[in-house]
Amino acid sequence: MQDPSAAPDGQVADAVKGNWVDTTAPAWSRPFLRLSRADRPIGTWLLLLPCWWGLVLAMIHDGQASWHDLWIAVGCGLGAWLMRGAGCTWNDISDRDYDGKVDRTRSRPIPSGQVTVRGAIIWMCIQSLLAFGILLTFNRAAIAMGVLALLPVTIYPYAKRFTWWPQIFLGLAFNWGAMLAWAAHSGTLHAPAILLYAAGIAWTLFYDTIYAHQDTEDDALIGIKSTARLFGTNTSKWLRRFLMATVGLMGLAVIYAALPNASVLAMVLALAGPWAMGWHMAWQLRGLDIEDSAKLLQLFRVNRDTGMIPLLFFVAALLA
Repeated sequence: MQDPSAAPDGQVADAVKGNWVDTTAPAWSRPFLRLSRADRPIGTWLLLLPCWWGLVLAMIHDGQASWHDLWIAVGCGLGAWLMRGAGCTWNDISDRDYDGKVDRTRSRPIPSGQVTVRGAIIWMCIQSLLAFGILLTFNRAAIAMGVLALLPVTIYPYAKRFTWWPQIFLGLAFNWGAMLAWAAHSGTLHAPAILLYAAGIAWTLFYDTIYAHQDTEDDALIGIKSTARLFGTNTSKWLRRFLMATVGLMGLAVIYAALPNASVLAMVLALAGPWAMGWHMAWQLRGLDIEDSAKLLQLFRVNRDTGMIPLLFFVAALLA
């Protein structure tokens, strides 16, 4: 690793200004934390929220809750932070020859010289091993799901080289926690968990298409594919389809999860979750401008709130 002083402040271009990594983290740790996107927490939220959806819906499904479920929620939080970091590190290792050619990504730690590829590999392994240690505290079904999750995580960085739909592969990886957390609670998978997983994938297609529009010009120059490039000026039409798929699939997941044990009030509260989420996604569409990079980044980041909305309704239904 180069001396951090070689890059004046080392801040990544699309990081939140004044974030804790750039202002308070020890100088030696900053390049590695930036590699993990710790200066851009939105990705951790987008990975974590489907886990919490799956956990709460699983409790609604069987009508049971225990103190171990609290640990599952905490463990998912820690695991999401670690695995998001490991996944981003793997992504940057895989994309190191591309990131230096894109304005938004050339300031990342590997292309900017803050971290060597060898250092990045070691850091990725450390994060992965810590996450695996947390996974081992769950049941066998969840452990198996966690191991299987490595497949979409490994493939995703390469997807944009062979398909116009890399966002699907991101969705497969980022929403896996919906099934893992369900299995951690229930010991097995049920249909609602799979429907919830599919809803999350549709949501990922929605927000990551918005995000990808920041790089369409650079991506075209270097031959990187994305749904943003594929849809172009028809993006709004496709985003509406993803919105409807998200709401519809999540609504079905709620119905199948709540039917066995939930009261009518709990069912209504739980169904209000995807409905309210859909309205928040529609609000994003009204402000969409695919030519305004700052607005695109702002809309992408508000998807933390989008994903939090159904969670709050699910929790209310659980307590009803």
